[in-house]
Amino acid sequence: MKILVALLLLLALSNAVKTNGDKSDGQCDYKLTLEPRPHSVSILEFGAVGDGKTLNTLAFRNAIFYLKSFADKGGAQLYVPPGRWLTGSFNLTSHLTLFLEKGAVILGSQDPSHWEVVEPLPSYGRGVDVPGRRYRSLINGYMLLDVVITGDNGTIDGQGSVWWDWYNYHSLNYSRPHLVEFVASEYLVVSNLTFLNAPAYNIHPVYCSNVHVQNVSISAPPDSPYTVGVVPDSSDNVCIEDCIIDMGYDAIALKSGWDEYGIAYGRPTTNVHIRRVRLKSYSGSSLAFGSEMSGGISDVHVEQVYLYNSFGGIEFRTIKGRGGYIKRIIISDVEMANIFLAFAATGQCGSHPDNNYDPNALPVFDHITLQDVIGTNITIAGSFTGIQESPFTSICLFNVSFSISSGSPTSWVCSNVFGFSESVYPEPCPDLQSSYPNSSSACLSLLHFNGEVAVL
Repeated sequence: MKILVALLLLLALSNAVKTNGDKSDGQCDYKLTLEPRPHSVSILEFGAVGDGKTLNTLAFRNAIFYLKSFADKGGAQLYVPPGRWLTGSFNLTSHLTLFLEKGAVILGSQDPSHWEVVEPLPSYGRGVDVPGRRYRSLINGYMLLDVVITGDNGTIDGQGSVWWDWYNYHSLNYSRPHLVEFVASEYLVVSNLTFLNAPAYNIHPVYCSNVHVQNVSISAPPDSPYTVGVVPDSSDNVCIEDCIIDMGYDAIALKSGWDEYGIAYGRPTTNVHIRRVRLKSYSGSSLAFGSEMSGGISDVHVEQVYLYNSFGGIEFRTIKGRGGYIKRIIISDVEMANIFLAFAATGQCGSHPDNNYDPNALPVFDHITLQDVIGTNITIAGSFTGIQESPFTSICLFNVSFSISSGSPTSWVCSNVFGFSESVYPEPCPDLQSSYPNSSSACLSLLHFNGEVAVL
């Protein structure tokens, strides 16, 4: 009876994803309309045991198979009560809410045989860790519509330590899985949850539209190799807000495919809004763009962010052979503390999937604005090292003030980059002081208007 009462109460929290058409300052300002799901079941009804030892993969798969029948009847909710629910990978269905109650922990199995093996993403051509196929992520959605993963601060724990060891000792059979991955899906919400110890990425929407990540806490140990928080990948209309992310590598990384595979697939990451986030990364950057960006990254607005105790603050990465572009990016209202390298843009970062890439596929890096930034205990203010054949252009710095730590060898490093700066301390290198024709006018024409980044 208690379970039934709880399920009835949760109907108000389970929801269908819809947005209104009112546009204001960015993608996060599209207001979500939450409509109750008319049907709800508990994972207990499918024989699941929350003791942290019993494998519940079949229970999750059977529950979702059953709920699929409600897709054309308003959708349904799968309720996960308090307990430790061990599982391998499973797939979601459209018009579904997965709700984790407070005290509910979905545990990823540490037995790789419990994770399906699938083909690599077409925009990557191979697994990211090792050539060939990859392990399917713990919670998956493929070509879905209207999916919510939420809860009362329930937890998804990937138990990634075994995967990190296999990566470090070069003993992976296939590339590591992620915790949540949506492929070619739209109208997605991930909210009010804690993510721990992902084998690789935590939340990975790829080829998706209308994605909202809100009020999640994501963490992994500092020495966890190449673990990343949220990775919008060849996706559009993405909002990430009110999150706390503390990762081994990057906290948030925007991507769009790898060399010739990303160029051929041709889907950019665009119209992304990130705000009110606290980001920390150990060996990577708090906020990263690339280096896999061959489909292009554009029209990104980042605001009201706090970056702290990290190697890198904001970093743009690419390399010859990537092709693609990073352009029309506005980052404002940033506070940094205890960062080794505050700003970075490099054209010499990343590897190639194979030897079939085109070395003449040069990336374009243009119209990047960094404004209203303060930082304390910064070692290096900025390192901008572009590509000789394709310099980075229109790098715009406004109202930036860093307190540089004592003993820092240099404040700025620049090569093959042109831009404009105003009210920046310490004074940037000459390359960023309007040394390129039309740099200042191009920078001053960058406007943020009605939620769109535009160059006039």
